[in-house]
Amino acid sequence: MKILLYSPDNGVTKNFMPHLWMFLLQSLTPAEHEVILIDGNAQPMDEAGIARYVIENKVGLVGIGAMTRMIAKAYRMGDAVRAAGVPVVMGGPHVTEMPDEALGKVTGRRHADAVALGEADETWPKIVADAARGQLKEIYAPVDEFGQDKKPSLQDYPQIPWDKIDLTQFNIVPKSLFPLLKKVGDGWGTFRIAPVESGRGCPYGCEFCTVTGFFGDSIRFRTNKSVVDELLLLKARAKKEQGQIAVFFIDDNFAINPKRTKSLLRDIIAAGAQVHWVAQISANLLRDEELVDLIAASGGKWIFIGMESIDPANLADVNKGFNKPGEYAAVLQRLANRNVYAITSFIFGMDNDTTGVADRTLAEIRNWPPGLPIFGLLTPLPATPLYKRLEVAGRLTRPKHWEEFIPFAMAHTPLKMTIAEAHAEVKHGWNQAYSPEAIAHAVRSLNGEPLGYRINILISRLCFRGIYFPQMGPLAWFKVFAENQKTITDLIKEGFFSWIGGLCSKRQPAVTARPAVEAPGSD
Repeated sequence: MKILLYSPDNGVTKNFMPHLWMFLLQSLTPAEHEVILIDGNAQPMDEAGIARYVIENKVGLVGIGAMTRMIAKAYRMGDAVRAAGVPVVMGGPHVTEMPDEALGKVTGRRHADAVALGEADETWPKIVADAARGQLKEIYAPVDEFGQDKKPSLQDYPQIPWDKIDLTQFNIVPKSLFPLLKKVGDGWGTFRIAPVESGRGCPYGCEFCTVTGFFGDSIRFRTNKSVVDELLLLKARAKKEQGQIAVFFIDDNFAINPKRTKSLLRDIIAAGAQVHWVAQISANLLRDEELVDLIAASGGKWIFIGMESIDPANLADVNKGFNKPGEYAAVLQRLANRNVYAITSFIFGMDNDTTGVADRTLAEIRNWPPGLPIFGLLTPLPATPLYKRLEVAGRLTRPKHWEEFIPFAMAHTPLKMTIAEAHAEVKHGWNQAYSPEAIAHAVRSLNGEPLGYRINILISRLCFRGIYFPQMGPLAWFKVFAENQKTITDLIKEGFFSWIGGLCSKRQPAVTARPAVEAPGSD
């Protein structure tokens, strides 16, 4: 049987990284079946396109995984596949919380033949076997012999064959630049970001988050060896292809157990498995100097920190009081001292927010080492404590906001400002943080550091502004380059003169010591 695993885009924002679930399920599929992967962010496809694809390629089963922001597209694609006569199984956080919606038991519009609830590590082979026999059940849930929810152990983690998987669709380097970059220097024909997990679960239970509900509050870890071996496989592939690869550790909180994380990072260093990596780590865990030393030594380059707010009252409201805004600057400086920088996430529209929250937040950010700030709005996701609280209070304005995904749009009424004011705050935050002046300031703040660090922050800022301001074509990119012309030109000039200086020093004839000339009659 041919199986298509499809991850939809939401039609608005793009994802820099493929989703791990596709590669994991592919590895868990019995060898007699052929698995095809399509990520809608890398290979855009509409309903007619996917229907045509499954018919032409004689696909026997389609698996679709989606988070809430992508679920509307997932449902449309599922409808198209089912209309073509191919069965569909859906999974992911949204479907786990609202299986009846996917099965059409609420609206009468059925989008899937079957749903996989929770983590599908153990249920996926059963789904494939049932589909091959034409006997799909409606619901597959990971339960034990007593019918209790069962979380899979990660100790016997399947090996993802990164050395054999076709990753062509996930190359971030535009095809038009491939020949040029190959000439400029080895190792830049390809650049990919690979998702890797070392553990699952989070005990914090933040009010707005789906993680604890989906993965549970007890932490499960892979063995250090299995993670190290996976990094070595990715590193070897990049070297073989003369390409670049970075890893995003998708753990909900990579350092939730500092002792274990230190052990893993030491093993990565000892095995020479360092690759550039990104991970999500809470600010409170980054007080540990030894941990931060190991992060830098093992290849860590960017840390995603969910700061959420600079107001302690807001953090307490959403059960994230372990974040201490007074410590943010010290945490970021501790990272920057080791040339590790932060992606800092902020949420506007929280219950204690008032107009001017963007400027207050930006004022703090300007005092920190350069990083990548991102701004969003408080969003009540289904089945979270936040959703239930707002529903009871009658504050939901779009109770089923996922039926029409609108980026950066609120689905409830804030307490201390209007919805329009909250939208304006987010827009102002992005406009100011990614203006040419702000980008130039971030680059200049690294004066004295190697040129590569400044180029890194420039490229990262230009790419991250695309989260809010789409940069979908050559004309859009040309405009971005024009706006940031001075900063780009200054870095090019510095790089050119540095290159010329290095070239000249190599051509400078070596000076050899000569014996002193003896004075006449010195004997």
